[in-house]
Amino acid sequence: MKVVLSIAGSDSSGGAGIQADLKTFEAFGVFGTSVITVLTAQNTAGVSAIESVSADFVRAQIKAVLEDFDVAAIKIGMLYSIDVMEAVKSQIANCNCPIVLDPVFISKAGSPLLQDDAVEKMKELFSYATVITPNLFEAKALFGYDKDDAASVETVKQLNTPVLIKNQVIQDTGQKRSVDLLYAGDEEQCFETAHIRTNNLHGTGCSFSSAIAANLALGKRLDESIEVAKRFVTQSLVHAPSIGHGPGPINHKQGGKDVA
Repeated sequence: MKVVLSIAGSDSSGGAGIQADLKTFEAFGVFGTSVITVLTAQNTAGVSAIESVSADFVRAQIKAVLEDFDVAAIKIGMLYSIDVMEAVKSQIANCNCPIVLDPVFISKAGSPLLQDDAVEKMKELFSYATVITPNLFEAKALFGYDKDDAASVETVKQLNTPVLIKNQVIQDTGQKRSVDLLYAGDEEQCFETAHIRTNNLHGTGCSFSSAIAANLALGKRLDESIEVAKRFVTQSLVHAPSIGHGPGPINHKQGGKDVA
């Protein structure tokens, strides 16, 4: 069984972060290990409190996992502070496995999830990643990205690391489509599915990036991993349960069955 490591924050409501990553790993038949970087008190209605884990303890968690397991892929999510980023960088620098970096610092609603001085520091991790998976808000903040602006697209293409920009909804011929664009050097690849109309979107970004990591661990190419991950999230949205009083979680178990 392949082992995948998630380095991310904890979501007490179970729909995003570490909890979503572990559910996603289970859906793809890989063994999930975890390093918690930040604790959140949250539910489907929002986040009420955040407490960062010390950098030393984050470092100790990563070291414990890597000393015992042959980790086949790593997913990195919410890191929150510069100290934690330094701790993560020191431990993954010599890892010889695919790394999916989900730069979690602006939510789909546009809310900040990272200390103000840590955004530039996060860029130091880019060179270690196999792929970076920002949403539209994050891509704008990191690269000035606008898909209709050739100069900003060129900025993304010039990175040494492939960038998958998520959550672009496009409407033509009367139908909405969910589109993610992968920029890898001079190549541009589009991944699209039908746009699912639902309020149950909690944890979709976390689950998408961890599904990519799981499939990379299973030996698939990056484009194949993204394709499977996108189908997984789509089916998980279709079967999302109606629980909680806000935007609810997706159905990881059913999504895994539908792409098996």
